[in-house]
Amino acid sequence: MNKILIAFALTLFFNCNTLAQKKSKETTKTYEVSKTEAEWKAQLTAKEFYVLRQAGTERSFTSPFNKNYKAGIYVCKGCDTPLFKSEYKFDSGTGWPSFDREISGNVDFSTDNDLGYTRTEEHCATCGGHLGHVFNDGPKNTTGMRHCVNGVSLKFIPNE
Repeated sequence: MNKILIAFALTLFFNCNTLAQKKSKETTKTYEVSKTEAEWKAQLTAKEFYVLRQAGTERSFTSPFNKNYKAGIYVCKGCDTPLFKSEYKFDSGTGWPSFDREISGNVDFSTDNDLGYTRTEEHCATCGGHLGHVFNDGPKNTTGMRHCVNGVSLKFIPNE
């Protein structure tokens, strides 16, 4: 009986150590724009640094870009790389600026398990700044994808 209890306890112990509890051991990518933490802190506000460099999330419904319907382009707040076109933007109702696609080649993707489930995280391909996450609940008449982006990670450049 003791052997059964020990086997059960060991099985339970090892099964509770899931992937959600393990930090990813991804190789660090070198980005074209690379700065020290002090240089990023000097360039960005505290909230921008938290989101772009520490993969934070701004509160929903706080970004002025959530309801921005002007024609133009959204660029990375860290390095000015063009990321999203205004014609890709849609109102998802989530409280964050949402796009159905990125400008090809300017956004990198990785896997994020920080909340205990797998999500696709997106970063600026030039500086590595955290932008947000991608979900497959976007407009079905276009790509079906929703790029849920922290507005604080973006700058908007209106068309002339």
